[in-house]
Amino acid sequence: MTEDTSTAPAVQAAVTAAGGARPDRAAVPGRYRSWIPGWGLITTKHLELRKRRGLMVVAVLLTVGLPVLVLGIRLLFHVADPKSYGPAGSPSVFQFLCQPMAEFGFIIAATLGATAGTTDLTDGMFRHLVITGRSRLALYLARIPAGLAIVLPLVAVAFAIVCLVTSFAGTPQPASVGVNGISVPPHLSQAQLKSWILQHPRQYDQAFAHGGPQVGPAPGRIPVSRSASSRPVIDRDIATIYGAYTSDEAGQLNPPVNEMVKIGLWLELDIGTGFLVGLGVGSLIGQRTVSIVLMIVFQIIVTPILAAHVIPYFINGQRVVLGIAMDQLRPAGLAGGGAGGPGHVLFGGRGVLNIPPMPTWAMITVIAGWIVGWSVIGAWRMATRDA
Repeated sequence: MTEDTSTAPAVQAAVTAAGGARPDRAAVPGRYRSWIPGWGLITTKHLELRKRRGLMVVAVLLTVGLPVLVLGIRLLFHVADPKSYGPAGSPSVFQFLCQPMAEFGFIIAATLGATAGTTDLTDGMFRHLVITGRSRLALYLARIPAGLAIVLPLVAVAFAIVCLVTSFAGTPQPASVGVNGISVPPHLSQAQLKSWILQHPRQYDQAFAHGGPQVGPAPGRIPVSRSASSRPVIDRDIATIYGAYTSDEAGQLNPPVNEMVKIGLWLELDIGTGFLVGLGVGSLIGQRTVSIVLMIVFQIIVTPILAAHVIPYFINGQRVVLGIAMDQLRPAGLAGGGAGGPGHVLFGGRGVLNIPPMPTWAMITVIAGWIVGWSVIGAWRMATRDA
C-alpha cells in the first residue's frame, strides 16, 4: 500500500500556518486539540492580516492619516498667518476629529474582522488547517488578538496625536462658558447650575430661554420655560437646561486629561467591538465582500435611521442596536452640539442621538451581548463548517 504524497506539501504548509508546528508531530492524535490558541498560531494570523497591504494602507490612512492631515494643515496655516488662522488644536476640532475616527474606525475594524473570518476560506487553506488536527475553536480565537493587535494601536496613535495637539497647540482654556452671550461658570454640576440659576434669574432668561417667548424649539435644543421666578419650574426644566449647558461647555472648553482618557477608552471599545462583530459576521457568512457591505450598511444607514426618531411600541427594539447603546456610553466631551437629552451613565456622558437613555445595566448588557453573541456565532460556524 503506497502513501499518497500529492497533498503532503499542502498539509506541511498548513501545519506551519497553524502555529509553526513540526509536520511529524502534527499527526499525533489529540496533540493540538486544545481550544486555547498558542502564540505561534496568533502571530501567524497576525502576519496573514498584515500581509494584506491594500487593507493595511486604507486602515492607516483612515485612522492615523485623517488627524495628521487635518492638524498638519491647521498647523501650517497658523504658522503662516497667525492672525487669520487660530491655533491648530481647539475643542471644536477635537470633537470634529473624534467623530469620524469613531465612524471610520468601526468600519475599518469590521472590515478587518470580516477579512480575518474569511481569509482561510478565500485562500483555500481551511481544509488543510483542519487536517492538521488543530482545534477549530483555537483557529477562531487566534484571530481575536491577532486583529485587535492591529486596529487598537492605530486608534491609540491617532487619538494620542489629537490629544497632544489639543493640549500643546490649542487655544487657552476660557474662564467661563458662553451661552447666548451670557458667561456661565464652567464645570458646574446639575445642582450647582440650579443654584446659579436661582441666583441669576435674568441671566438665565437670556442664556437658556433666549431672551423671550419661544415660537418653536431652537436648533439642537428643547424649549424650556422662560420664567425663573418659580422654584417648581426650575425643578421641572433643570435636566433639559443642564443638557444645553453641558453641550455648550463641551464645545468651548478643552477636555481635561481624565476626559481624554474616557474618550480614548470609548474609542477603543467602539473599534474593538466593530472588529469582533465583523469577525463573527464574516465567519458566519463565509464571504468577505458580503460581510463588509452588510456592516457598512448597518453602521451608516440602519443605525442612524433607528436612532433618529422614537418608533412607537418599538423603543426597546431600537435600544438593542449596538450603535445606540454605544452612543449612550459616549463620554460628555463628545456630546457637544447634540440634540439628545441628558443621560448620566457609566462614563458620565450624554447621548447625541434622539433615543431616550436606557438604564446603565441595559446599556452594558446590549454591548456585551453583541460582543459575546457574535463571537459565539462565529466560533460555532467555524466549528461546524464543512472542511
